[in-house]
Amino acid sequence: MFIIKYALPIASALLLILFFSALPALHVCTLPLDAPAEKRARPDAGRRRFSRRDWAALLLIMAAYAAAAFWQLGDTSGPETYASMAGESAVFRLQGDEAPERILLFPGVGMGGYTLEYSEDGETYTQVMTFDQGHIEVLKWAELIPETELRPRFVRLSCTSGEPWMGEVVLLDGEGRAIPATSSIPALCDEQDTAPAEQSFMNSTYFDEIYHARTAWEHLHGIWPYEISHPPLGKLIISLGVSLFGMTPFGWRFMGALFGVLMLPVLYVLLKKLFGGTAIPVLGTGLLATDFMHYTQTRIATIDTYAVFFILLMYLFMYLYLREGSLRALALSGVFFGLGAASKWTCIYAGAGLAVLWAGHWLLRAADHKKPGLLAAFLRNSLFCVLFFVLVPALIYYLAYIPYGQAEGARLFSREYTRIVLDNQSFMFNYHVGVVAEHPYSSRWYQWILDIRPILYYLNYFDDGTRSSICAFVNPALCWGGLLSLFVLIYTAIFRRDRKAAFILIGYLAQLLPWIFIRRLTFEYHYFPATVFLVLALCYVFSLLRDNRRNWLHYAVPFTCASLLLFILFFPGLSGKPVDNATATKIMHWLPTWPL
Repeated sequence: MFIIKYALPIASALLLILFFSALPALHVCTLPLDAPAEKRARPDAGRRRFSRRDWAALLLIMAAYAAAAFWQLGDTSGPETYASMAGESAVFRLQGDEAPERILLFPGVGMGGYTLEYSEDGETYTQVMTFDQGHIEVLKWAELIPETELRPRFVRLSCTSGEPWMGEVVLLDGEGRAIPATSSIPALCDEQDTAPAEQSFMNSTYFDEIYHARTAWEHLHGIWPYEISHPPLGKLIISLGVSLFGMTPFGWRFMGALFGVLMLPVLYVLLKKLFGGTAIPVLGTGLLATDFMHYTQTRIATIDTYAVFFILLMYLFMYLYLREGSLRALALSGVFFGLGAASKWTCIYAGAGLAVLWAGHWLLRAADHKKPGLLAAFLRNSLFCVLFFVLVPALIYYLAYIPYGQAEGARLFSREYTRIVLDNQSFMFNYHVGVVAEHPYSSRWYQWILDIRPILYYLNYFDDGTRSSICAFVNPALCWGGLLSLFVLIYTAIFRRDRKAAFILIGYLAQLLPWIFIRRLTFEYHYFPATVFLVLALCYVFSLLRDNRRNWLHYAVPFTCASLLLFILFFPGLSGKPVDNATATKIMHWLPTWPL
């Protein structure tokens, strides 16, 4: 048991030691952002245009990752017609002689109370049970087991409070077969074949999908959303997948998985612009593709994926501006900042990092080029930034609230619409400041950087000794290796004045530092935006190795392969794939605080 449980963590630690042992002898290169390629230590280090080799490598990584991302993402079928049950009663007339032993329900959005009644003649009903549809029951199959000896011909389901919606009601006999029935509300028995053998993440919502998936449906149907604690754009993007594939688990998770795939080429381009060549972009993109957090977080219908995607884009275009002076790149950075802020407020932290980079750029220009006209250029650029980092993002943010306005019948740019937008900002701020609830898998920032406390999204034990689980945490190779790389960046940024190191370090700190001062309930998935900068930090170390050691790939390739092997090893705990419970615990339970 010792070999099984501890050999892999020890091997991982030794690999980290071996990898970073190559650094002390390096002469740290301190070239500016616009250094020409011929000054690099390797012939291809400055090559930043895409070649056929780049396209082939990138497409291969994307295809492999997409296959894993869309594998068992969720069922493509499920109840899609819903009936509003507010003040309504649905009467089911059984077509056979069997009495229902179990009842499967698929609640839609909304909350309320129900009464279940049986009758022999359809006139006189006897109450069998009552139950509630709470906010955590939405869009997931639920089972009722009536404790009665009655053998009804009619079953009545009555809503006694609230305004819930219901998607399907399936009456099962003792053998688990659906009993043919007709209903006074046809929408409740028109998709009987969608009833699963048991509830799972494949056919139901899990974790915060109960908020974001339902809000996507509410936006599509012009209903005032239940979840208003985050800006709307992320849920609107989720609704695109629902429009394409229906209100099914695959539908509400599709856009997240797609954006997870699309992050790979964005990162590849950023790495190409930062470090040139092909090897480092391939290795860095491979690190992101095999990161646990990236995989798990993009397969669940929450909004963090879109925030991270837009953060990558805003930093890519800010880097292009810093390197090439392109105003178009600066404008695009501002646009993507607006899209990110309209998805989740964590992008505002990223915007603070952009502001620091922009200010530092002008301070360095002032120090390096004391020539007439610099002040005027700075003022013109400042006005440009006011337009694209304040006014345009504010407009994007404002327009994202169109579904809220439609639900209330408020015209765009009207006083009522503006009031809806402003009131929601106040609500969101007070909500996040006041989140003081407890959760068994909550964690703080210092636990994130060490990968100490993952969050468990889903767990299901089976009678055959297997289990299915979905955890969110960072690949140990990336988390621990990236953390060590940050110390290299700190040294080179401060003592060698390396601007690339400063660029990556500022991006990382912009995503981490705010959480040090936030006292609300937090989880490891809040570290997700920072993990892309861990990839950049490791690739920076790769670039130091490349520029100083001809055998640098002997260090970088095994490190990336180790990340891939860990991804394969932990895949069952990331994807929900059933696996033997005892064996999984021995192999994946590295730390006592890991819920694997």
